[in-house]
Amino acid sequence: MSTPAQSMHGRRSKLLLMAPVVAVGVALAVGGLPRLASRAAVAKQTSGLSEPTVAVVMPTKASSTQNLVLPGDVQAFQEASIYARTSGYLRRWYPDIGTHVQGGQVLAEIESPEVDAELEQARSDAATASANYEIAKVTATRWEAMLKSNAVSQQASQENVSTMKAKQALLAAAQANVNRLQQMQAFEKVCAPFDGIVTVRNIDTGALIDAGNGGKPAALFQLAEIDKLRVFVNVPQDQAADVVPGAKARLTLPSFPGRVFQGSVARTSGAIDPSSRTLRVEVDMDNPNGVVLPGAFAQVSLPLTSAHPGLSLPTNALLFRPAGVQVATVDPKGVVRLLPVTLGRDFGTSVEIQDGLRGNEQVIVNPGDAVSAGQVVRINRHPADAA
Repeated sequence: MSTPAQSMHGRRSKLLLMAPVVAVGVALAVGGLPRLASRAAVAKQTSGLSEPTVAVVMPTKASSTQNLVLPGDVQAFQEASIYARTSGYLRRWYPDIGTHVQGGQVLAEIESPEVDAELEQARSDAATASANYEIAKVTATRWEAMLKSNAVSQQASQENVSTMKAKQALLAAAQANVNRLQQMQAFEKVCAPFDGIVTVRNIDTGALIDAGNGGKPAALFQLAEIDKLRVFVNVPQDQAADVVPGAKARLTLPSFPGRVFQGSVARTSGAIDPSSRTLRVEVDMDNPNGVVLPGAFAQVSLPLTSAHPGLSLPTNALLFRPAGVQVATVDPKGVVRLLPVTLGRDFGTSVEIQDGLRGNEQVIVNPGDAVSAGQVVRINRHPADAA
C-alpha cells in the first residue's frame, strides 16, 4: 500500500511526462489554424477566379426615331442678281441695301435715248409697211374680181395676190420690231422680280449701264427673299434612307442661344454625292420677322425614322474581334457563348443590333478581353452592390 507522499509523487511524474505533449499540441493549434484559414481563403478565391462574376443586360427594342444633329447652311429662299436689259445712263435709283421691296416695284430708271429713237423709227417703218400692204390688198382684190370675168389672166391675178402676201409679211416683221423695241424701252425701268430685301447695290446716279453689248455686264442689285429660308444639310449615307420629306426639324443658331427655330424637310437631292458620300437635304423654315439672316450657320436636328427598328444594347457590351463584332451571352447554365451581330444606328451610349440576337439573351456588360466561348461565369444579380 502506497503512502500519500508516494501518490503525489506519481501524479507529478505523469504531469511532467504530459507537459511536452500539451506544449506540442498548443504550438500546433497556434501555428496551424491560421494556415488552415489561409488555405480556405485561397481555395475560395481560386474558385471565384475560375468562375468570374459578370453583370448582364437584356436587349431592348430600339427606338424607331433618332435625332441626327448636323451643321446647316442658311440661304435665302430666293436670291437673284438684277441686271439691266437696256444700255444707257442711270437716271435714278430708289432702294438702298436693307430696303424691303415688293415684286414689280421700280428699283432704278435708265436713260436710253438710242432705244427711244430706234422705237420711233420702227413705228414709222411699220406705218409704211401697213400702207404698202393696204395698197397691195386693194390691188389683189380688184384683180381677183376681174379674173372672174376673164378680163385679166390668171397669172397676173396670182402675181398681185403674192405681192399682197409679201407686203403683209413685211408689215408683220415691222410690227415685231416695234414690239421688240417697246420691250427694250420698258426695260429702262428695272423692277424687282419678287418680294425681298436689297442686299447689294452696285450702281449710282449717272453711271454707264452696259447690258452686255460691250462685255460682261455687272449686276445692279442683289435681291433676296428672307421671309422664308432654305437650310441645307448633308446627311451621311448610312442615315440617308431614313430622311423623310415633311418631317419636322429643329434649328439652333449661335447668335440666338437658347432659342429653337422650327422647320421641315422639304426635299432631298435624291442622290448620294460621290465626293462626300452624303445626301443633300433641304429644310425650309419660316422667317417672318427676318431675324435669321441668309449665310448664317445653324445646327439642324433631324428626326430620322426607321421602318424596321432592331434591338438596342449598350456600346460597352460589344466585342471587337478579328472575326467581326460580337457579344458575349450567358445561357441558363452559366456558360458563355459568343454571338456575331450586325450593327445598325449609333445612339451614342447605345447601338442598334440589326441581326444576331432574338431579344431574350443575357448579354455581358463590359466583358473582358479574355472572355471566351464555353467559359463558366456567375451572374451578379445585384450589380449596384458590386459597384
